[in-house]
Amino acid sequence: MSIVNKLCALMALGLLLSLPQMSHSQEPKKFEIISVGVRGGFNFLGLPPSEKEDFQQYDVFAILGFPGSWEWPRGWEARYRWYASAGVMRAAGDTGFIATSGPGVTFTKWDWNLSLDFGTGAVFVGDETFGSQDFGGPVQILGHGGISYHFPGNVTAGWRFQHFSDAALYGTNNRGVDLHLFELGYRF
Repeated sequence: MSIVNKLCALMALGLLLSLPQMSHSQEPKKFEIISVGVRGGFNFLGLPPSEKEDFQQYDVFAILGFPGSWEWPRGWEARYRWYASAGVMRAAGDTGFIATSGPGVTFTKWDWNLSLDFGTGAVFVGDETFGSQDFGGPVQILGHGGISYHFPGNVTAGWRFQHFSDAALYGTNNRGVDLHLFELGYRF
């Protein structure tokens, strides 16, 4: 398992385990669709850990909110979420389907119009090989974190760092991908 996967998993686990100990928000939240949108991005080829190919990803995403939220000091609200996306990944002249799904937690400071989120999950890739880079198999492990700004009119814009790899499930000769995704969404 790569160091990035380990750090993302530890951060997400620590945050998820700590939430129930906080005081519950005065406004009860329900299970709901929080936002939908589009995003696209790329990796920085040559930066460690370097991928063998230059990747781009384009997808649509949805974020669901679970019931409840927790107030943190200084006006931060924490909430469990479920993230899902579907789209295409391109590299070395190949294009393949990619889908992600998994849980996470978001911290929002409403008076700043700002959200920070962290999550984990699974990735399904329709094409396991892009040029000289082999993912090893169709199912990968996901770790991500991001920041979003909430504009007037229910519009959000954000940046997300996304890492996925097989965590040596299919052997040690495979590589994952680190992507910088820029997103535009509509908040319900």
